[in-house]
Amino acid sequence: MVRVTLFLCFCFMVACNTAEKKQNETKTNQQVVSSDELKSNNNWIILFDGSSLENWRGYLSEDIYPEWTIQDDAMVFTPGKVGGKNIITKEKYTNFILSLEWKISEAGNSGIFWGVYEDEKFSEAYMTGPEIQVLDNEKHPDSFVGNGIHKAGSLYDLIGYPAEDIYPAGEWNQCVLEVNQTANIAHVTMNEKTTISFPLHGVEWKKMVDNSKFKDWEGFGKYSTGHIGLQDHSDQVSYRNIKIKKL
Repeated sequence: MVRVTLFLCFCFMVACNTAEKKQNETKTNQQVVSSDELKSNNNWIILFDGSSLENWRGYLSEDIYPEWTIQDDAMVFTPGKVGGKNIITKEKYTNFILSLEWKISEAGNSGIFWGVYEDEKFSEAYMTGPEIQVLDNEKHPDSFVGNGIHKAGSLYDLIGYPAEDIYPAGEWNQCVLEVNQTANIAHVTMNEKTTISFPLHGVEWKKMVDNSKFKDWEGFGKYSTGHIGLQDHSDQVSYRNIKIKKL
């Protein structure tokens, strides 16, 4: 009788764990921001509408870098002889939803930053701002290292994003990034498919950073309020339909 009872308890525990796992998977794959909300104009601030770069400037510069131009309603970066031509929003943000589309060139690399703190001692935006990777998963070398945490859509070097949800080089990908410092949670959704979530500060965030290349970086991820940034990684990249909603 005891054995039967123990067996039934074991089966119950397995069933509960399986149900909990499925529930967690559903939450992970659920799109946080609905399609209807993304299509609406309610409370969205347009950062780029295809006609003006007025909401942007160069990192550590008062002006937009000439490598960033408007072509066919898209913001296009064309690399020059000198690198480091990252751009940032003129305004700073704390809690927000950012929606944009990106298209990477063949074997190309770029990135989307938030929480960028501008200071001469930080020569690059990535020194302070965490990055959502923009990448050609099929041909760029970064795609094949780091156990997937360098692939497109990933929280770079920290949390991977499913490669099957990313469209290839030359095609547009939609990225929705929700950052809520107050609630200590962020979500990334690519192409209205899988959503990955992660903390923004505290013990769990520190654990992730301590296991990454950013472990000893002075300012990385330390600023809850900062600029949104787009990266010059010496490859051509395009962005369009950029808008943000403050939370």
